[in-house]
Amino acid sequence: MVDWDRVEQLRKAGWAWDEIAEDPKVGFQAAKGADPGRALHVLYRKRQGRGDQKESAAPKPSKRVAEELERKWTLARIGYLVVPLVAVWAVVAYLAPSPVGLILPTIPYVALILAIAVVVLVYGLLRSARRWNKVFRNTVVGGLVLGLMFTGVVALAGVLVFGCPVLPPAAALGSQPGPGWAVASVSPWQENGLPILYFYGASWCPYCSASSWAIYKALTEFGTLSGQYTSFSSSSDVYAGTPEMVLGNAQLTSSNISFVVSEDLSGVDGTFPSTSNCYESAYVSAYSGNSIPFVVVNGQYIHGGTTLIDPQDLSAYTSGNTGGSGATTVESQVHAESGSAWTTISPQAYWIMAYLVKATGAPVGYLAKQYGWSSATESGVQADLAMI
Repeated sequence: MVDWDRVEQLRKAGWAWDEIAEDPKVGFQAAKGADPGRALHVLYRKRQGRGDQKESAAPKPSKRVAEELERKWTLARIGYLVVPLVAVWAVVAYLAPSPVGLILPTIPYVALILAIAVVVLVYGLLRSARRWNKVFRNTVVGGLVLGLMFTGVVALAGVLVFGCPVLPPAAALGSQPGPGWAVASVSPWQENGLPILYFYGASWCPYCSASSWAIYKALTEFGTLSGQYTSFSSSSDVYAGTPEMVLGNAQLTSSNISFVVSEDLSGVDGTFPSTSNCYESAYVSAYSGNSIPFVVVNGQYIHGGTTLIDPQDLSAYTSGNTGGSGATTVESQVHAESGSAWTTISPQAYWIMAYLVKATGAPVGYLAKQYGWSSATESGVQADLAMI
């Protein structure tokens, strides 16, 4: 005998007639060779047509049947679980791009997953007879709890297992003097107790090439640099043949600072460098703006999203304009601290040095004497340091 109460409840839950007919608790047996769903539908229509009020009035289902239907994992219930879970993930990954946002950055990946989950929830609600009940409410709470548990495990694993730094979002960075510089209220990033100057770039990139001179000058004023060489940016990119100092294999010997570099030397346009540890990945992911060059001093002073030096300002020294001698000419001007190229490079070189001095905590005069800075460089660094 057909359980018409259950048939009514399954219809209200959005089940198709084929699904209702196959439910063993409905108790419907179609004639041999007949389509079960169609046969049940026809029988239902006939029953409605007889005007039998007792049978067709769709009485209130039993509590057991109602609870069983509500607890079924429909699209609506799945959406109510996944949306809060991913929403918590997105919020925490945004607030802590490291370590939580390292698995997948909030923008665009976690945000895309959240959008898909919302679409699933909306679609499920449109197919559901009931859009809110106790089961759905408990499912939402479960999603929130799972989201907090997931992000908590990710954060702990990132910090305790992989040694990732805890970084705030880019929106929380404070402005700093010097074009394009910002500050993060985080613990210092150091190596053997020395503040790190980190450079992330590529030899093909004209913006990295132009900026490399300011980084190079700052490094040579804090110790002895080896392994660097002059070259030019890609001849097929914008600002073709911009002179550069390639730093990808450079080593710095210094008693005051440390140099860490991730520079792509493939020469293939568009190829970004890889990172070698969680600290590098964290800073690049959180603050580089997916662009190069990217520079960090002591983990606290950050230059990302824009170039240090505009390659247009070094256009007179490109390989095409100088027959290949432009890079060595720029290098000579940097060492001599004289010439049009040096005029372009010096402001950012001084800013990098000023932030390095700030990170070391040593007086400018002491470092100037230790490394033999020129009076012009000492004055320029001192003036910038006074504004930090």
